[in-house]
Amino acid sequence: MNAKNQHNHQQKPAHFDANVVVIGAGAGGLVAAYLAAAAQAKVILIEQDAMGGECLNTGCVPSKALIHLTKTLANSRQLANVATEYAPIKLDFAKLMTQVQEVIAQIAPHDSIERYTKLGVSVLTGTARLTSPWHVEVSLATGEVHEITTRSIVIAAGARPIVPMIPGLSEGAFLTSQTLWTLRECPRRLLILGGGPMGCEMAQCFSRLGSQVILVERAARLLANEDEDVSAFVLQRFQHEGIQVYLNYQVKQIDRSLNVACVVAECEGQQVRLDVDHILLAVGRIANTEGYGLEALGIKLSKQGSIAVNGFQQTNYAHIFACGDVSNPEQLTHAAAHQAWYAVMNALFGTFKKFRLNAKLIPRTVFIEPELAFVGLNEQRAHAQGIAYRVHRYDLADLDRAIIDGVNSGFIKVLTKPHSDTILGVSIVGEHASELLAEFVLAMNNALGLGKILGTVHSYPTYTEANKYVAGVWRRTTMPKWGLRLLVAYHRWRR
Repeated sequence: MNAKNQHNHQQKPAHFDANVVVIGAGAGGLVAAYLAAAAQAKVILIEQDAMGGECLNTGCVPSKALIHLTKTLANSRQLANVATEYAPIKLDFAKLMTQVQEVIAQIAPHDSIERYTKLGVSVLTGTARLTSPWHVEVSLATGEVHEITTRSIVIAAGARPIVPMIPGLSEGAFLTSQTLWTLRECPRRLLILGGGPMGCEMAQCFSRLGSQVILVERAARLLANEDEDVSAFVLQRFQHEGIQVYLNYQVKQIDRSLNVACVVAECEGQQVRLDVDHILLAVGRIANTEGYGLEALGIKLSKQGSIAVNGFQQTNYAHIFACGDVSNPEQLTHAAAHQAWYAVMNALFGTFKKFRLNAKLIPRTVFIEPELAFVGLNEQRAHAQGIAYRVHRYDLADLDRAIIDGVNSGFIKVLTKPHSDTILGVSIVGEHASELLAEFVLAMNNALGLGKILGTVHSYPTYTEANKYVAGVWRRTTMPKWGLRLLVAYHRWRR
């Protein structure tokens, strides 16, 4: 994506104000700025809104805080089975949401202007605009306008919720991941549009808080990017918890009367009318690519509408990089941080050595209960890519620690190359799935197979034993029959 020919006609400065300008102080931008400063580069970080971006303020942090609180509530209800006296807990929803904000406030100093200034980053609060491949114009909140010259640029402008074009879906009459946290009364009836990770997480949360939750998904399955057995597990769990799920339904119209929204959804010509108090949009996010000069420079976009980058996180300008949600359809906080390392290292040192990102081993997690965690290939992706594989599955119903804790539902499924212990991908459904996955990610990153996991001692009783047990399944199912016959003959001879 080298674009030297694109900007030969533009005046390159003889000297630069900065080695790197980073646009956006979300997960990717903060890591990029931190790394550049740690490498003793002159780095300027520009943020037009709140430090920490979507993850801290409206995404990962508040959603996981809410998930934790509602999981604690659900677990407390299990005590009714062993209590001589039990009174159900009545939550104050406003206090609950205030506590979520308190969690944000506790983490905010990690992402603050003060901290990054101490780390050696020059932080500007304002709106950035690329005026040339080496010039960034910053309109400060004070009204001043600064022009900065920079050798390299890292764009980490993030993404925003998609608002579908549905008749009657008027501005302000719906919630998104950005506005959900302003609620101070628990919705009596909540419709969630979208059965992806966010839709599933919030459906379970609000159902546990007492809302009547209706989830509408236009695909045939929840979490359609994962395997069918995962989707089926989640659907069964949701139905057991009282969440109404409408699959293969598309919302056609929304009629609003006073504080009630009538949602008209259709499946194969059959319509249903759903009366709800609030609508939460969870149909995905779109990269922020407008309003800061990308069009004028001709920076190319991908088919998904994000900034197109190569394996070095370069755009079609060799010295302009992008990372995080603005360039990655996966849109994961840890992926943004991972990409930021490659963007900055290539921006600072790419003249001498270039670093290529391996995007195949980015873990992904859905924080419902029980958790879902994945890395690498699943069965449907392997099918789509024509990759041969074998499946090794261990059910958590047999895991002692899960039985002890009363959460022995779910499974671990590992895909390997045929006739090999090389791990192609892992899908985990179960308690602490996000933690269990780390051992597999480490193994895959270091070309270690299931044999190494099988030979590793795991404490008893722990959830991590499940990783060893699924490796044991691999060993038993791949042992050649002639080898088993040989063992039988050997032991007969020994007797």
